[in-house]
Amino acid sequence: MYGAPNQKYAKKLMLLGAGELGKEVVIEAQRLGVETIAVDRYEGAPAMQVAHRFHVIDMLDGEQLRKVIEQEKPDFIVPEIEAIATATLLELEQEGYHVIPTAYATQLTMDREGIRRLASEKLELPTAKYEFANTLSELNEAVSEIGTPCVIKPIMSSSGKGQSLCRTEADIENSWNEAINSGRGKSTRVIVEEFIHFDSEITLLTVRSATGTVFCPPIGHVQQDGDYIQSWQPHAMNEEQIIEAEQIAKKVTDEIGGFGVFGVELFITEKGVYFSEVSPRPHDTGMVTLVTQELSEFALHVRAILGLPVEEVQLVSPGASYAIKASKESSTYQISGVDQALAVPNTQMRLFGKPDTKVGRRMAVVLCKGENVEAARQQVEEAAAKIYVVS
Repeated sequence: MYGAPNQKYAKKLMLLGAGELGKEVVIEAQRLGVETIAVDRYEGAPAMQVAHRFHVIDMLDGEQLRKVIEQEKPDFIVPEIEAIATATLLELEQEGYHVIPTAYATQLTMDREGIRRLASEKLELPTAKYEFANTLSELNEAVSEIGTPCVIKPIMSSSGKGQSLCRTEADIENSWNEAINSGRGKSTRVIVEEFIHFDSEITLLTVRSATGTVFCPPIGHVQQDGDYIQSWQPHAMNEEQIIEAEQIAKKVTDEIGGFGVFGVELFITEKGVYFSEVSPRPHDTGMVTLVTQELSEFALHVRAILGLPVEEVQLVSPGASYAIKASKESSTYQISGVDQALAVPNTQMRLFGKPDTKVGRRMAVVLCKGENVEAARQQVEEAAAKIYVVS
């Protein structure tokens, strides 16, 4: 049963983290008559601009988090980022609140250590070798154990922030500083991973709903400095690789539990498929689904959250996405070249409307359809080249 927003029988969805992905979730929720509340640490976040209401709090402060949830009494609490007081979410879930997919999932995937130990040690999935470190001295020892090149990441971060490739021992201190300064929260713990020589890196969007588990066609992507730059769908894989990837994704998401979209990151290698990471929410590389699928990852997420049926995912066209980033800090920026970019055939854009820029901050995404992935990637690169973030 559904009512209308701000009325007695409204279904209320609270988003914890109000970035560009959350903005699309809010839009899809409102299409189904859901009342939406966006929460983030700063005012003017993208999802706040379209939600029915918003709150600005420190989401790592359990008291502030509890206060806003008890004030709003949402039917669904939907974390969009990792930096949340998960102990408070666990308490609130025990008191009857519904956290998506579960408070356990949010806590487990908030840091890379929990999910990596689950995948490798409990589920015995193929992963890169790894070590953890709390100090620069421990990091030196961990790198010596893993060997170079290796990848060093903060335990808690999103979109690759703080991740770096450590090629030699001379890079260790710089990698440590990058991880500590760019990670979310107050943790000084990092993970050191074996560098996997992979043929490709994919996201397998996995949708758990009341009607079972379905998979979106695999999404290929390119990263720079650990952050997504470009993605495309479908990524070319043989049948054996697809089966292996889906088995890994289902095993991980079944263990985590709950309903919604999970972004499962995998490495495709000559030796098989390796598990990398999982996010219990829509994935940034999955923005391409806004033009490739009949139902985007955001629409699928909302349907699953609400307990509605989710059928086999339909691909309507090959497509590609390209992230537009800022190169400097400014509170008075503009985005130029939109008219020229949209003159490229089959092109769409999403301007996120963030209140200011920071170096490397994602400000927009270009989306293109194509007869095939190669054509879509060529078009999206052509369109993206015309866009500039001007301070």
